[in-house]
Amino acid sequence: MNFLKFSISIIFLSVFITVNAQDKKFKIHTVAFYNLENLFDTINDPTKLDEYSPMMELKTNREDAYLQKIRNMARVISEIGSAETHNTPAILGVCEVENKEVLEAIVNDSLLHQKDYGIIHYDSPDVRGIDVALLYQKKLFTPISTSSHTLRLYDEDNQNRIHTRDQLLVSGKLEDELIHVIVNHWPSRRGGEQRSRPKRVAAAKLTKRLVDSLQIINPYAKVIIMGDLNDNPNNTSVKSVLKAKNEKRKVGLKGIYNPFINFYKNGLGTTAYRDSWSLFDQIMITKPLAEKDYSTFQLYKAAIFNKRYLIDKTGTYKGYPFRSWSNGGFSNGFSDHFPVYMHLIKAVD
Repeated sequence: MNFLKFSISIIFLSVFITVNAQDKKFKIHTVAFYNLENLFDTINDPTKLDEYSPMMELKTNREDAYLQKIRNMARVISEIGSAETHNTPAILGVCEVENKEVLEAIVNDSLLHQKDYGIIHYDSPDVRGIDVALLYQKKLFTPISTSSHTLRLYDEDNQNRIHTRDQLLVSGKLEDELIHVIVNHWPSRRGGEQRSRPKRVAAAKLTKRLVDSLQIINPYAKVIIMGDLNDNPNNTSVKSVLKAKNEKRKVGLKGIYNPFINFYKNGLGTTAYRDSWSLFDQIMITKPLAEKDYSTFQLYKAAIFNKRYLIDKTGTYKGYPFRSWSNGGFSNGFSDHFPVYMHLIKAVD
């Protein structure tokens, strides 16, 4: 039996893989998702309940805290996947942002300004006033169409509307290839996991309808599903509704591959509560992005971005993601969630 020995080195936007002494050159891009943890501005919006946000609850130094929060977010974003690509993410989904203005502040930070990020954002009806959005490097990704899709939920008596985040669908070209990105922030577990489960099942069904609509047009559509799902990979919403698989060979033509299932099985997570890890932040892909034919962009690897500086080293949350807000104030942390990302690669002649 012959074994292939390979080594990998990365230069700028290319990966060089040596197989049996034959060089193959690949382009590589990072696709990522990050929960920015209550990224609010310092202005009271009378149309929202933002006065209950951690930012608005600060009594002093609010502006300083805001500027530092922006700087901290820009720092993390500038480093996600950069060890391999020497670049910031080509595409980044985010959640827990109040408005487009806070995103403009991030992309205009000196750490990201030269990357020339575009922003796709819609105001959601969420009662907290938080939204999802997509950032993209204009030189790498060209949006073709964008749409916001409302998740309609009602209370147990089916009388009162429950307002939550819309789902964002963006179709565009990563260089010259059409891909579709769905950005999510599914309903929380407020009231308990079991009691709140139907809300996330409903959210998963909306996501599945969006994927189905794309696959009706093209069964080979390249779709990326990302977000803070407030569910783990083994919960009903992901396992039974999306029917996501952890093995590429088991994924059918219109199926979904979830590389984060195995991370969860190995005890890894992106957020922690009461000394228990959850992997709520996930990125999934349809089968055409999980093939072995690298003549088009394909998944190379997925990962959790959990560098040491993103981990709290002291206090109540020691060992947890280093959150921005704790004990009623700004901690100069980052987020109570780790970012997740994947690398897509494509062979170059």
